[in-house]
Amino acid sequence: MKVTKILEEHIKNSTPTREITTEQLQREFDYFRAERLLKTLLEKGLITSLEFNKITELNRKTFSPFLAEIMPLNR
Repeated sequence: MKVTKILEEHIKNSTPTREITTEQLQREFDYFRAERLLKTLLEKGLITSLEFNKITELNRKTFSPFLAEIMPLNR
């Protein structure tokens, strides 16, 4: 059995750090608020799931949230 020692420096170098700007943080917050409002509209039956998905896609393009590329396309 072969054992590999993992050094702390390997961990630090393997994941690049990304600093978030105030503007990016504001966009994240705005996206979160927009999505929360959108979900409420859907739950109250004021919009359809098709409208919800279209607006969600527009919100992702507008606000560019940090994890947009791994978020599900539809709900």
